[in-house]
Amino acid sequence: MHRLLCLFLAAAAASVSGLPRLDASPVGGPCIAPVQWEGRWVLYDHSTGRNGRAAVSYDGLNQRIRVLQQHKKHTPCQRFFEYIYLYQSMVMFQIDQKTKECSKMALTDAWDPFDIPDNSTFEDQYIIGGPGDNVEVQEWSDRKPARQHETWVGIYTLKDCYPVQETYARNSSVTTSTRFFNLQLGISDPNVFTPPSTCQAARPDRMAENAC
Repeated sequence: MHRLLCLFLAAAAASVSGLPRLDASPVGGPCIAPVQWEGRWVLYDHSTGRNGRAAVSYDGLNQRIRVLQQHKKHTPCQRFFEYIYLYQSMVMFQIDQKTKECSKMALTDAWDPFDIPDNSTFEDQYIIGGPGDNVEVQEWSDRKPARQHETWVGIYTLKDCYPVQETYARNSSVTTSTRFFNLQLGISDPNVFTPPSTCQAARPDRMAENAC
């Protein structure tokens, strides 16, 4: 699972609606999620009500993530950034997509992969969609008998263990949720994890999201 970035976030609740299976009981524990993929996500911050859409390259083998924010024509004052998270070096680069201005900041949270931890609790197995156009998923959480509420819920496809949605909560309130889509296995261009030359003179503070 991944407790990532209050930067981009997308709407969801603690489960995805679908048709429940009466025989849903996992065998052998959680599935193993892909360690390298590219795709898109939408992240939703429930405290601000903001959605963030981005293209994502995820490299779990080398503990790094690249996020390229999607431009929105109806937000003229919005600045759009590329983010490169290098957890083995514990640094994050924020690059202005237009000016290439760069900020370099230390990461404070440990690497938290997009996967289902072995000690997760199975919640449900169901179908998203309908007849002839559906996908079967499993829902897992970090709920434990001694704790009433879960703080993480992850939904992954049953067949290939692709992430579909992850939701985090704190103090019984949902904080962030992420939806994943259009995923493809592998990294087409490993150079996306290399900061541009402008980052050699990077500023130490985070750049503002609005230009006006």
